[in-house]
Formats: sequence, C-alpha cells, structure tokens
Amino acid sequence: MEYTYPFSIDWSTEEIVDVVQFFEAIEKAYEKGVKREELLMKYRRFKEIVPSIAEEKTYFREFEKESGYASYPIVKMMKEKSDLNIIKG
Repeated sequence: MEYTYPFSIDWSTEEIVDVVQFFEAIEKAYEKGVKREELLMKYRRFKEIVPSIAEEKTYFREFEKESGYASYPIVKMMKEKSDLNIIKG
C-alpha cells in the first residue's frame, strides 16, 4: 500500500524515523503479528516524542485515515495482555 505516515515538521530526522517505525509495528501487528516487547519498545519511544495524549490521538487518527489500521486497539492489547508474546490485530 502507498500512503504517508503522520509526523511533525518540528521533529528531528531520528524522531521521524522512530515514529514511522512505531506505525510500521502497528501494521505488522495487523498483517502477521508483532512481538509484544518490540511493540512496547517502539511505543515507549513514540511517547517520548509525542507525550501528549491529545497529540497521540491525532496521530493515531491520521494514520488510520491513511492506512486503515487502527493503532489504539493494538496499543490497548499490548498494555492489557502482558502474558502475550505476540500482538495480532
């Protein structure tokens, strides 16, 4: 699929890459499953860049609009199901 990832022009190149990697992990969760620890690590980095819940929701909405993948259910599953090794949407 061809679409763009949400990001801010105020971010450094490294931050943009890290946010894109987080959204790629969300895609992976839907397509074939992602290791919970990998997703958790990428989400923690995402939250360093986007600490505001309101901003997080905005980026999640933009990503879903572009890709069709909803981030929130995957993040929720990751947080609530600590016994799972693989997160799959």
